[in-house]
Amino acid sequence: MLEHQERLRALAAADRRGVSNILILKHMATIPHSGPAPVIAIPSDAAVIRVEDVHKYYDLGETKVHALRGVTLDISKGEFVAIMGSSGSGKSTFMNILGCLDKPTTGRYLLNGIEVSSLSKKELAFIRNSQIGFVFQGFNLLARTTALENVELPTLYARVDKGEGQNRALEALRLVGLADRMKHYPSQLSGGQQQRVAIARGLVNRPAILLADEPTGNLDSRTSVEIMEVFQTLNDGGLTIILVTHEPDVAQFARRVLQFRDGRLKSDHTVKNRPRAEEVLRNMPAVED
Repeated sequence: MLEHQERLRALAAADRRGVSNILILKHMATIPHSGPAPVIAIPSDAAVIRVEDVHKYYDLGETKVHALRGVTLDISKGEFVAIMGSSGSGKSTFMNILGCLDKPTTGRYLLNGIEVSSLSKKELAFIRNSQIGFVFQGFNLLARTTALENVELPTLYARVDKGEGQNRALEALRLVGLADRMKHYPSQLSGGQQQRVAIARGLVNRPAILLADEPTGNLDSRTSVEIMEVFQTLNDGGLTIILVTHEPDVAQFARRVLQFRDGRLKSDHTVKNRPRAEEVLRNMPAVED
């Protein structure tokens, strides 16, 4: 196991083009390897997400930016929520708070009944790694590691046994339809396949929620719908999904849409006549080379 872990660390360190990717993964997931993991009791009957009168301020020199202005909402288990808003609307700040990458200045944020706003850095890292899966617009895959190894990497930081980590990674690749590509490197995969690998990586630690930040931003129209088909299938299986997007055509595949403006939640509505991505794909022309 130690040799396998050291190999993955060495591959990551050697991937000069992926230095920022490693920093992102460590920021998301790393738990200090010394000492036991935090013991955090998770209530079984709580809403997955509860946000109560959350404000967020940023100090930029002499200027104070009020990024969030009293946001309150609940998200239940099994929902599929799209967050929309123009640049500066507060949606990215809100997403960072939901992902435990930032804390509210005032107000409360409860994840599975746990008030995470007051947790220590070690406890926040534990929550990120055990409760939250992340998917990014830029994929953030390591160029010199296979699809299977890319997916397996978060289990290393979670100190999951080698065999269990590999089994989880293969299971996650099967869920996104890429088990037959597990030995391929990112350069051997299409953009849509790379994003599927990134989704599998977000699933490997079996999170309570999956947060996706502009997951179709680098993809063509057909591939975007294919990714939304993956999300709809995962959501049908009970996974709670929250995605940030500026594309109405993407948001329509969610069950619920939150619209942010000037740091406030301006609208919150259920999507009526929600299309099924698999049906949309059947009516779309194939992409020609």
